Amino acid sequence: MRRDFAGKTVVITGGAGGIGTALAHSFAKAGAKLALLDLPQSPLEATRQKIAGHGTEVIAVPCDVTDREMCGRAMDAVVGQLGSIDVLINNAGAVHRSLFVDTEVDVVRKVFEVNVFGSLNCTKAAQAALLASRGLIIVISSIAGLAPVAGRAGYVGSKHALHGLFESAAAELGPSGVDVLMVCPTFTASGFEAAAMGADGKPVNQARTKVGAMAQPEEVAAAVLLAAERGQRRLILSPMGRAAAVLSRLTPGIYERLMLRGLK
Repeated sequence: MRRDFAGKTVVITGGAGGIGTALAHSFAKAGAKLALLDLPQSPLEATRQKIAGHGTEVIAVPCDVTDREMCGRAMDAVVGQLGSIDVLINNAGAVHRSLFVDTEVDVVRKVFEVNVFGSLNCTKAAQAALLASRGLIIVISSIAGLAPVAGRAGYVGSKHALHGLFESAAAELGPSGVDVLMVCPTFTASGFEAAAMGADGKPVNQARTKVGAMAQPEEVAAAVLLAAERGQRRLILSPMGRAAAVLSRLTPGIYERLMLRGLK
C-alpha cells in the first residue's frame, strides 16, 4: 500500500542525532508532523528547532526507551498534542565493540534493553494509536540483523531478535492495516558508534572496525522515506549489505572468511 505522509504524525525515537535527525528532516519535508523522542540529556530542543524550520509542527518529548512507564507517558503526550500516531520509527539504539569472550553479560543485557525492549516498549505504548490510524511501524535494524559481524556479538544478537519479533508481529498486524518496515543499514557516519560500549560497559577506547564504505545519515533517511511511501516490508541499504545477507545464509563459511578479512 502506498502511503502519503503529508499531515501525518511521525514519532521518531533517538531523534536528537544521527539517523534519527536525518529521518526527521526527510519526513518534515514530506509534510509530516514530528514528535522527536530522546534522552532528557540529549540536544532534543535544539534539534526540534532545526526541524521546525521546515514549517511543520514539531514537538520534543524526553523519553528513555528502556523505561516502559516513560514510554507510555511519551506516547500519550504525542496523541494529546498532535492528535494521532501514524508512523512510529524505532530508531534509538545501543552498541558495543568487544570480543564475545571478553564482553560482560550486563553489557549485552544493556544493548538488548535499548535495542529490543526499547523498541517493544515504544511499540506497545503506541499500539492503540497505530491500530486506530492503520499506521506504520519502521524498525531501524541493521545488516547485523541478517548476518554476523565479529566484535559485536551482543549487538548482532539484539538486531536478530528485532527481526524475529517485528516480522512475526507484522504477520499478525497486517490484517488490521498496520504495516511494518524493517530497515537494514550498513555502517553509517551517524555518530552512533562513537557512543559504543567496551567489554566492561565503559566507553570504548579502541579503533572502530567496519566493512565497506560508510553511508551518510541523509542517504539512509531518503531511502527509508521512499521505501515507506512504496509500502516495502524490508529495506537493505547498499550492495554490500545485500551480498552479506545472501552469502551468510547460503555459504556461511565463505561469508565468515570474507567478513573477517574485510574488518579493518
